[in-house]
Parts: sequence; structure tokens; C-alpha cells
Amino acid sequence: MRLLSIFIVTLIFSLSANTALASPVDTYEFNDEVTKIRFQALSKELRCPKCQNQNLADSNSPIAADLRRELYELLQQGKADSEIVDFMVDRYGEFVLYRPRVSELTYVLWFGPAVLILLGVFVVIVVVRRKPVDKKTLALSAEQQEKLKNLTNDK
Repeated sequence: MRLLSIFIVTLIFSLSANTALASPVDTYEFNDEVTKIRFQALSKELRCPKCQNQNLADSNSPIAADLRRELYELLQQGKADSEIVDFMVDRYGEFVLYRPRVSELTYVLWFGPAVLILLGVFVVIVVVRRKPVDKKTLALSAEQQEKLKNLTNDK
């Protein structure tokens, strides 16, 4: 009975601890609705440097909380969205962007899928246009027919 009560207390404690970490809760006050919408859009567009595939809005890592605070401060200073994105890229690199900019480093990322699709279409066209096989090229020679006849007669 005591083991069961320990299990229940542990289960309740772990569930309450997990729900507390479920999502980040930041309370920022904005001067107007436009700034609030810009904050939400930028926090969804920028990636958390620690998390592999979470944006700043969804991540509950300490660095994401710092970046949300930094984003809020930059918006309060009146910075433009492009200035904020440039600041984040300068500080954390292109990884912080979900949609990286087109540059020499990202040509493969942006144009690689199109090149692969065109290559696949080219291969399909070449295979389809290949000369069809006629019955004459598939026919057995006299020697091959004789060998086949000998093999089937042995049974």
C-alpha cells in the first residue's frame, strides 16, 4: 500500500512538473496592436539556436526566452523588422532563419530541388524515348534453339 502511494505521489509530481514546462509564457505589454503582431510574426519566423526545429514562440529554452526579450526590446526601440532580422543573423548566423537568404552558401538549398526534378524529368524522357525492342532482336538463334530443345528433352 505504501509503495502504491509513493507511486501516485511521484506520478502527480512528474505530471505537474511537465505541465509547467509545456509552453513558454511571456507577458509583454505592447503600445499598439501592430507591434504585438510584429512580435508574434518575428518570434514565429526566427528559429531557436538551441532547439533544432522550434521557433522562438514555441521554444521554452533559456536562450529562446532571452531572444524573445531581446526581440521585445528591439521592437520597443522602434527597429524595423529587417533590422531585427539582420541583428539576429549577425549574432547567431543564418541558422536562426527558417527561410535562409539566397546567397552563395545557400544556392544548393534553394535551387537543388529544382535541378533534381529537371534531372529526373530528363532521365524519364530518355528512358521513354529509347528505341523499343522488336521481336527479331529477342528471337533465339538456331544454336540457342537447339540448346533449349536439348535441355527440355532431358527431362
